[in-house]
Amino acid sequence: MTSSSSPSQDSKRLAQTYPEGLRADALMEEDVAWSFEIDGERDGDQLDRADRAALRRVAGLSTELEDVTEVEYRQLRLERVVLVGVWTSGTVQDAENSLAELAALAETAGALVLDGVIQRRDKPDAATYIGSGKAEELRDIVLETGADTVICDGELSPGQLIHLEDVVKVKVIDRTALILDIFAQHAKSREGKAQVSLAQMQYMLPRLRGWGQSLSRQMGGGKGGGLATRGPGETKIETDRRRIREKMAKMRREIAEMKTGRDIQRQTRRRNKVPSVAIAGYTNAGKSSLLNRLTGAGVLVENALFATLDPTVRRAETPSGRLYTLADTVGFVRHLPHHLVEAFRSTMEEVADADLILHVVDGSHPNPEEQLAAVREVIRDVGATDVPEIVVINKADAADPLTLQRLLRVEKRSIAVSARTGQGIAELRALIDSELPRPAVEIEALVPYTHGKLVARAHDEGEVISEEHTAEGTLLKVRVHQELASELAPYVPATAG
Repeated sequence: MTSSSSPSQDSKRLAQTYPEGLRADALMEEDVAWSFEIDGERDGDQLDRADRAALRRVAGLSTELEDVTEVEYRQLRLERVVLVGVWTSGTVQDAENSLAELAALAETAGALVLDGVIQRRDKPDAATYIGSGKAEELRDIVLETGADTVICDGELSPGQLIHLEDVVKVKVIDRTALILDIFAQHAKSREGKAQVSLAQMQYMLPRLRGWGQSLSRQMGGGKGGGLATRGPGETKIETDRRRIREKMAKMRREIAEMKTGRDIQRQTRRRNKVPSVAIAGYTNAGKSSLLNRLTGAGVLVENALFATLDPTVRRAETPSGRLYTLADTVGFVRHLPHHLVEAFRSTMEEVADADLILHVVDGSHPNPEEQLAAVREVIRDVGATDVPEIVVINKADAADPLTLQRLLRVEKRSIAVSARTGQGIAELRALIDSELPRPAVEIEALVPYTHGKLVARAHDEGEVISEEHTAEGTLLKVRVHQELASELAPYVPATAG
């Protein structure tokens, strides 16, 4: 007959039998293996380990009418969406690529895409975007899939938004609202958050709606006030619009103040004659990866649309030793909302004020030409069409060789690289060196050793062709800007003319 043992005896037995590290596991195994001799005297029901570790509600503490005694475990639930596109021009492949990009945007925003449909029309329906009959069919798809949101691949008017929601009976948003939501999630800096807030309010202003009492009017502002007031006064929706306009005015002032600081930094670079290069391109084309590869900046790299919004400026050096700045800008996308172009104009000015644009395109994309056209449209909107451009075809290691050949043939100033593997990066650095604007004046000067600061400035601000140390001083042959050339002029040897 087996005798029962006390808890202290059990602990001593475990200490002798098991090493220190396995003692906790042994105790848990003993807890799971129930025996009448050990567990018979314990109070209450014995639970499995999973039940013991779970949260449990205490009965009698709820203030609701019905007491809940079981824990309800909720998993974070993503929005379940159905995508809708209107195919008005181009091929069916173009329409499917556009809807695939909308699906990528929806997933970036945190949604779960259940289905996607495209309708062939000459133009979107003025009332419901896809027509009343197709809207009824969309309602059936929503019921069948259990979706709670419909996303349209275009910008809907306020009327289209209301009428389509009335038919499908779930929330309807458009492409613009989706992109604004992604920007709001990814904005990190104070300036980025302010710019996104301004764009959201610009989008929201004409789409404000009132339900029930929110359309009621305030008392009018009669002469003398009190009971004698006359006139209907403002409706609630008018009050909301006025408040949004006031917030927008305040936001514009804040962005203008932050723009001043950016302008001062830009002027300092211009004063120091440091050339600037801006990286522009489609979202997720690999701009941040290219910046990291060229400068070691350590910027966030993620396979997601609009992963980085805040512009990053880093210092870089050409193979010949010339210094320049490299700026990573916000990514672009097809039909980028004009609200965002306007709100982000201050950061996009990095592109307009650059001496050279590295236009990055994803070589592995099904339609890279469409990406090029979309980015050039935004570059035109910010007034940067006169800035020289190098087309950098990124992801060459994953791209179709025929696509690479086609792009390199069509784009005269282009180069294929891979920011991931480093392929073509050395050639890109050499190309940047040759394309950056060079100082206008070439001069030869014998600078005394007592004026070493001029030699240092020649290295920082100009391009040193040759340098020789003589008994009288440093003999420099350099290409510099006019201001520094004037300071070096007194040291030009007489034989040099």
